Formats: sequence, structure tokens, C-alpha cells
Amino acid sequence: MKMWKRSLVTAAFALAAWVAGPAFAQPGTATVHGKVNNAAGIPVTSGTVEFTKDKFVEEKDQKFTNTVPLDGNGNYVAKGIAPGDYLVWVRSEGKHIDRLELTVKAGDDKTLDFDMTRAEYLKTMTPEQLKALEEFKKKNAEIMSTNQVISQLNATLKTVRADLAAAQPTKGDVSKDVASMKQATDAKADIGLLWLTYGDTLQAQGDHLAYEDKKAGKPAMSDEDVLKAYSDAADAYKKGVDLDATGKKPNPAEEAVGYNQMGNVLAKSGKVADASVAFEGAVKVDPTKAGMYYNNEAAVLFNANQSEGALAAAEKAIAADPNRPDPYFIKGQALIAKSTFDNKTQKLVPPPGCVEAYQKYLELAPDGARAADVKEVLAGLGEKINTKYKAPGKK
Repeated sequence: MKMWKRSLVTAAFALAAWVAGPAFAQPGTATVHGKVNNAAGIPVTSGTVEFTKDKFVEEKDQKFTNTVPLDGNGNYVAKGIAPGDYLVWVRSEGKHIDRLELTVKAGDDKTLDFDMTRAEYLKTMTPEQLKALEEFKKKNAEIMSTNQVISQLNATLKTVRADLAAAQPTKGDVSKDVASMKQATDAKADIGLLWLTYGDTLQAQGDHLAYEDKKAGKPAMSDEDVLKAYSDAADAYKKGVDLDATGKKPNPAEEAVGYNQMGNVLAKSGKVADASVAFEGAVKVDPTKAGMYYNNEAAVLFNANQSEGALAAAEKAIAADPNRPDPYFIKGQALIAKSTFDNKTQKLVPPPGCVEAYQKYLELAPDGARAADVKEVLAGLGEKINTKYKAPGKK
């Protein structure tokens, strides 16, 4: 079963500096450190903290004794500050945005935080700046809420993927994962990845129920719960594919996998024609994997005893990827059914391409799952089996 590897992406929103201001700072035998937050309470991570003793000089004429950078968390550390009285500025985006007074003595280790959410600072802002600040806070609150939801959804995806991988070998019950992904799609119904994963949980649960039916001697296709799980899975895959295709950043490879999964689950539901269309859809959006998707289509049609369709799909799979063995087996099986009987030799006469397809299968997969069957067919036709065939890469 396909495991969807991607995670959901969180949103971000930047706040520009709100007000302009002066500049100054430098020297000494004290240390000053602190944190700088803007008017929205968010760390200012780009800029400097500047020290000046020119407290009574116009801002443009002030000389700075010390200038230190802000780090990625809005923190700063200023060492070597000479004793004295200072005006300390925060500069960001080329302008001063806040200031505080400070007195230091030799040997001091002082904390000076710039918290621009303080009432004193907010009073210096214009009505336009205050309005912009409130709009930002509202938008940022929405983003924080969205990011929290996305964080929870990513945790859900991680858990579900692990559960599906663990349940696959034994076809275990994954009903709790179906419920988790239902909640996820309810929370963010516009994310294709969630619907694709939801489809995987529904298909896995359908497989579990069908397996339990088989053990009980009950036909799975008569079990409404099995059919509903498969039908809901197909719908979820379709929803996921459509959302991805119309999203801001479509992922054709992921859409193709969604179509492929849809084809698989439709085939399990007995909807072979619809399954074939889904596999063709996978090829259309991701031609680079055409060999695999045509192969899957050929297998589904062959298992449904639709030999003509299986042969056509196998031919396309071979054209797309001539090194894949299974399409050759399907081609050989589809053609052998068209054999004629030669009354003179009392032997079956296979149509052109049949024996070649079987031999090619053995060449590519001498120890493959169908190798024994192929050898038996060739022997029955009186064809020589080349036991020296080796798979590519083997010596």
C-alpha cells in the first residue's frame, strides 16, 4: 500500500516595525542583555541595540558607544559597557523603533528588555499604526490557530501511516485510523493529502473485513460493510486527486498514486471498467510511471477474464517499460487462449508473439512467481526452454 510521505505546511505572517525612532550606544566594564519584542509581542529578530550617552542631543546627532546585533530569538548581549547614564535604542529595518534609559556601574550585569506591548509605548503609536496592529493580531491569531490544527494533523498522519504499515501484513483492523482520518478531513476538508490518506485507511479496513469474511467462509462481495469501505475509499481518492490538481502546488506524481490506489480499490469492488479508467488517469498525470500503471491495469483486466483488454494494457506496459516481466506473462496468457489446433501434428499452435512473450518473461524473471507455469506451458507446446536465461544484472 502506498504511504503518503508529505506533511502539511504551516503558515507564517510577518510584522513590520511599527514606529520610527533615534539611535545611539557603546563602551564599558558592565554587561547588559535582554530581549526585544514588538508591539504584537513577537521577537524582533533583525536589527541592533545601540547605546549612547548623548541623552540630551538630537537623535540625528547622537554618537553611539556600543552597538550589538539581535539574534534569531530577539535577544542581545552587550559587553564592555562603560559606567554611566545611557539612552538605549532598538534599530530595525533602518530606523529606531524604541528606546529606554539605563544607568550602569562598573561590574554590573543588567537585564534591559524592550517590551513594545507596554502601554507607554502604545501611546506613541498613531491611530493608523494602532489599527494595523489590531488587524495583525487578529490575522496572527488565525494563523496560530491554523498552525496548531496543522501540527495536530501532521501528528495524526504520522500515527496513521505507522498503523497502516503494521496492519498490512496481517490485514489487521484499522477502524480507529479510519475514524482519525475522518476527523482530519472534517477539520481541513480542502487538503488533498488528507483525503488520499483517508482513502488508504478505508481500503485497508475493507481488506480487513474481506479477510475476516474469507476466514468465516463468507463471500466478501456480499458483505455491505466491505463494499461500503471500498466505495468510500474510491470517493476519498477521487476527492484527494481533484483537490491536489486544483491546488496552488499540484503534485502530479501524488495524483497518479491516488489514481492507482483508486484503480486497485475499484477492482476489489468488482468495478473493473472504472478501475481501468483510474489506471489510465494515473498514466496521464505521471507518464514516467506508465509501465507500472499499465501493468496494474493489465493485471486487473486479466484477473477479470477480460483478455482483450488485458492484452492491450500489457502491450502498453511493455512499450513503456520493456524490462518489467509481468506484462509479458499476461501477454502470453492472453495469446495462448487464441491458439489453434493442428490436426496434422495434433498440437496446439499459439499465435505470433505468444512464445516470445513467455520466453521474455523467463529472461527477465527466471525465478519469478510465474516461472514454473511458463515453463510448463512452453513444454506443452514443445518449445525448447532456455535454462540459461538470467535476469538483468545477474551473472
